[in-house]
Amino acid sequence: MSINYSERIPNNVNLASDRTLQRALEHWQPRFLEWWQEMGPTDFQGNEVYLRTAVGVDVEGWASYGEVKMPDYRWGIFLADAVPERTIGFGDMLGQPVWQQVPGEFRSQFRRLIVTQGDTEPASVEQQRLLGLTCPSLYDLRNLFQVNVEEGRHLWAMVYLLHAYFGRDGREEAEELLARHSGDADKPRILGTFNEPISDWLSFFCFTYFTDRDGKYQLKSLAESAFDPLARTCRFMLTEEAHHMFVGETGLSRVIRRTLELIKELGTDDSAAIQHAGGMDFPLLQRYLNFWFTSSLDLFGSEVSSNAATTFANGIKGRPDETLYTDHHCLETAFELAIPDDNGGAKLDSVPMRNAMNEVARQAYIKDCEMGLKRWNMMIKRAGVAVELALPSSRFRRGIGAWYGVPTDLQGNRISPEAYRHGLTQWLPGEQDRIHVHSLMRCVTTPGKMAGWIAPPDRGVNNLPVAYEYVRL
Repeated sequence: MSINYSERIPNNVNLASDRTLQRALEHWQPRFLEWWQEMGPTDFQGNEVYLRTAVGVDVEGWASYGEVKMPDYRWGIFLADAVPERTIGFGDMLGQPVWQQVPGEFRSQFRRLIVTQGDTEPASVEQQRLLGLTCPSLYDLRNLFQVNVEEGRHLWAMVYLLHAYFGRDGREEAEELLARHSGDADKPRILGTFNEPISDWLSFFCFTYFTDRDGKYQLKSLAESAFDPLARTCRFMLTEEAHHMFVGETGLSRVIRRTLELIKELGTDDSAAIQHAGGMDFPLLQRYLNFWFTSSLDLFGSEVSSNAATTFANGIKGRPDETLYTDHHCLETAFELAIPDDNGGAKLDSVPMRNAMNEVARQAYIKDCEMGLKRWNMMIKRAGVAVELALPSSRFRRGIGAWYGVPTDLQGNRISPEAYRHGLTQWLPGEQDRIHVHSLMRCVTTPGKMAGWIAPPDRGVNNLPVAYEYVRL
């Protein structure tokens, strides 16, 4: 389905046929542009950037590429094509036709889900707004801005749903999405991870690898929803989200590759020597992975949740890739869950599958995260370096659920509070780590050149050379 770019708000939802909705969104549009100028990427609003823009929602040929100034980027409302005669794929209403309007009894649950998802999109733009000033290359600068404009479009996607299906409440919620700000002491973003500062590119790559991957699984769950406009919205958002995770995975791969090059040049993997040479040593990288991975785990919610059971039963939110499962009712199946026991260890508890839906999604997410670690460790092994990167246990540093406040080591073994407090100083980035990483953040804007702490990418964007001038300065 093509997208109508002749309208003030590009869309493929026939917005012109609903004049009331169109006027409401056009009233919100100037507020969004004000927010973008104030809270979006700083110092580069007047520069042309080689960006991709969605021109359709088909799998093939859905985007075009060209030089665009970010304030002129055509944000809009794009839904994946409707699936003919689609039925509800899970829960108590399995097999019934999907809904084109929100059932009144589920209105508040849907609004909360959409607002929470919508709140994350502008939050990440705000977290990353200063990163352009320390870009390691024009290639990376362009990728940052591509992520930013697509997060802005994802905000539009959620705002459309709020305006179109939730009346006055939805319009008020859409205004609040621009009133909250990441890290604001008075009006912070809803989820804690989206209030964490991202002041360096290593954090940015970790964020796009771990936190955007969490976004992938949240969108996959919502893409199963019985509320068809929400499902279609999230299916198309997943198309764009893939690039954000690509930025994280390839960014971290290039950092690791450069560290391996320095180890070979120096003849040692000593952390002090690598840092002195302007690189990022593996213990430092591991501490950053520990921080951002565990920061993202709580975004799935508690391991056992009656609210998750209700949203599944009512067809509101399914499991990621629900079609891969055989039991779409989940009335008889159980889930084995490790929880703290009374003797300083852990025990298995059997809970109804419906109550464990958050944990089902979290475990799928963890397996996905591990794929990147396997590739990086293979790269390290091939280089002959005796280092192995690892993900911490999902019990470590939890702020919600069964393991909330339970001190463990990185492997998930319970330890004393004193040992935990001491361990955090070794397991998470400290002040000296941040000082070193920030010392490496020097802006490199010569086409084809890279900062000394990161290797060049294997290829450029859209078959262009790495040395292409991706941002016209």
